[in-house]
Order: sequence, then structure tokens, then C-alpha cells
Amino acid sequence: MTVRALVFDVFGTLVDWRSGVAREAGRLLNAHAPALDAGAFADAWRGCYGPSMETVRSGARTYVDLDTLQAESLPGVLAQFGIAGVPDDVQRELVQAWHRLDAWPEVPDAMRRLRERYLLAPNSNGHVRLMADLARRNGLIFDAILGAGYSRDYKPKPALYRDAVAAFGFAPGETLMVAAHSNDLAAAASYGLSTAHIARPHEHGPASGETAPTVPVTYAARDLADLANQLGC
Repeated sequence: MTVRALVFDVFGTLVDWRSGVAREAGRLLNAHAPALDAGAFADAWRGCYGPSMETVRSGARTYVDLDTLQAESLPGVLAQFGIAGVPDDVQRELVQAWHRLDAWPEVPDAMRRLRERYLLAPNSNGHVRLMADLARRNGLIFDAILGAGYSRDYKPKPALYRDAVAAFGFAPGETLMVAAHSNDLAAAASYGLSTAHIARPHEHGPASGETAPTVPVTYAARDLADLANQLGC
């Protein structure tokens, strides 16, 4: 089936979350923790990501956006690193670090190439403002913003994949889910979407990301530019 639209995981697939969060944590927390291992801090905060979303996925609470979840988990991460006395305004600014992430180097040009032929949208756990800020920072142009803010839930719940298909009105197989995470792609495939794996071997730091998919996929690519080549862009 011919692909007509691409929907993207964002954190890790399009943007380098670890480097960006570490950079901002080092800057904003320097007065409170000058010897902070900012990479480890970013990892610990990201480690709260899944459990915090599970409170929504499980139905234990109604949907709240990712900024709210990050703000709720931040005090525990600060305590884990023995950091005390961080003012509320600094904590709020640190949550905004997730809005100031940089794209992987090949992404902006590859997205430009892909947009000449396909409809593009994020299908991320990030909400609309978060996706808009990352797009503007990195010069990315989307045709829609789908994902958690649109579906009011978090991956891998079915709504995010089904809504991504329905939004553009194509058949599931005509919609290509693009991600650096095999579990995301497995969930998408279970609802009939085509899938593309992007290798991000440094997502979690040196030699600690997926170099290849661990599940069957429609496309496996070295990076987004390689996927654009495979799709004829």
C-alpha cells in the first residue's frame, strides 16, 4: 500500500531530548548543584516519564499534559540528586527545557524533503504547545499536530494510532508511523499502520539507544535522511 502520510514520534526520534535537558539543567541548577551530572539528571527525569503517563493511561486520572506531569515529577528528581532550595520560578523554567530541544542534525533537511511528497504530523506524547515550540525552534513544518494533546491520552493507547489515521482520512497502511522505539512501532503496527524505524544509537547517551528495530517494520533506516531516500524524496 502506498504511503501518503508520515506521523512521528518526537522525543528521541526527531529531537535529542537528553542533550537538551542536560544543557538546561546544568545552566539552571548551577547555583544549587555546581557539580551536577547533568546527563544523569536528564536520564532520571526521563525515567519518570512512563510511570507518570501511566496514571492517565490507567484511567486513575483524567488527561493532563506533559508539562504538568514533568512539573509533578521534578521535585522528586531534585531530591534524588540532593538538590534543595530551588525556587518555583526556576523549576518552572526547567520544565520549559523540554520546549527547547534541538533536532538531530539531519532532521530539518530530511523533513523538508519528506514534506514535498507526504503529509506530516507529530504523533507524540507531547501536547500541542510543546510540539509547536519544538517545530518553531528547529524549523520544522507540520500539516497537523496529532498525538497526546489531540487524543487526550498517551501512547501506546489505541486512540493515538487510530486518531492519527482518521485525522488525514487515509487507510491505516497508508499512514507511516516513524519512531526510534520498537515498542511504539509494534503498537502502531497492531492497528494496521505502516512503520519505519529510525536508528538513534546515542539517544540515551553514548551507545545506549536502538541501533535497529527489535520488531518487524516496513522500513528500517540509519537516520531520517536515509528514510527520505528510501521513500524517494
